[in-house]
Amino acid sequence: MNKKFNVGFLILSMVSFLSFGQQIQMPQASPSAKIIQRVGLTDVTVDYSRPSTKGRKIFGELVPYGEVWRTGANAATVFSFSTDVTIGGQLVPAGSYALYAIPGKNDWTIIFSKNTKLWGAIGYKPAEDQLRFNVEPSKTSKKYETFEIAFNNFTDNSAVVSMKWEYARVDFKIQTDVDPIVMADIQKLVIDTQTTDPGLLFQAGSYYFTNSKDLNQAYAWVKTSTDMDPKYWTVHLRAKIEVALGMKTEALQSANKSRAMAEEAKNPDYIALNQRLIKSIK
Repeated sequence: MNKKFNVGFLILSMVSFLSFGQQIQMPQASPSAKIIQRVGLTDVTVDYSRPSTKGRKIFGELVPYGEVWRTGANAATVFSFSTDVTIGGQLVPAGSYALYAIPGKNDWTIIFSKNTKLWGAIGYKPAEDQLRFNVEPSKTSKKYETFEIAFNNFTDNSAVVSMKWEYARVDFKIQTDVDPIVMADIQKLVIDTQTTDPGLLFQAGSYYFTNSKDLNQAYAWVKTSTDMDPKYWTVHLRAKIEVALGMKTEALQSANKSRAMAEEAKNPDYIALNQRLIKSIK
């Protein structure tokens, strides 16, 4: 009897365990979302959940004014940065941070917390803040049924994060320090090695020209690149640098050469770019 009882109990326990371990797949009330966005040379990842209004009034009721909000739903919204960034005028070291907010009618407090393990804002402590700053909300012309985080207004080293829900919109800028990284690569791959790789020389010259660094050095690199392996886009840059250096005769020659190459390649964009450049030189 004991053996039968033990075997029966074991089987019943296994069945109960397996049944309890199974779950029915159901849609989330606030679906999870993940954004992977490159800003400058920094990878920014956002993990968050997206609640919907579903007929409810959000700010001032469902999300009270003056109280810490998880900035989404379910677990805390988490921003991760692959390099140091600047937000709200303050340095944020590379790493992961929970995003919280304190909404108000005319002013929001944005908070990045070092504690990313909380469920929503339960257990939030100001002492764990990495930074906080204030922003002014704006009113959207249309209703956003579902909470949304998006990146826009990109530059070479920054982007604006926009959070929208119901009729409220809040923006803040993420800035990255691109120049030291690029200059270190140029030093390592171009200057130290004295490379003759036309691609690397073009990249280095383009960066110097675009970022108002040493124009003569930019020209030397791009000239070597185009002498070795001319492309319509590299010769066009050479013409632009020659214009900047006051070398009009050389610039016209380069622009005409680039236009002819673009025509052969059937690239209307560079044909037009060169035509405008030639017109500006004359």
